[in-house]
Amino acid sequence: MPDISCQRCGQTRAGFDKAPLGVVGATAERLVAEICQPCWAEWLKQQTMLINHYGLNLMDPQARQFLSRNRDGFLFKAGSTEDVDTSKQGTVTW
Repeated sequence: MPDISCQRCGQTRAGFDKAPLGVVGATAERLVAEICQPCWAEWLKQQTMLINHYGLNLMDPQARQFLSRNRDGFLFKAGSTEDVDTSKQGTVTW
């Protein structure tokens, strides 16, 4: 895998040979050219938090658009992103 200068973290790290599953078009090309694997792994964690926090149904086109906007904001610092409130993490008791 080629090393790239990651736009998100600014470090030279391993990139991708091809776009991760589910990423297509211009975004896929940009991701391969500009984002490193560790930053993509961070996005996957953030995406999981967003899905769980908002109870997103990935069959819903609006939910997928929401995640796409947040992905672009998170990785490419373009547009706005949703923050998951983690201030109460570990304090909720059942």
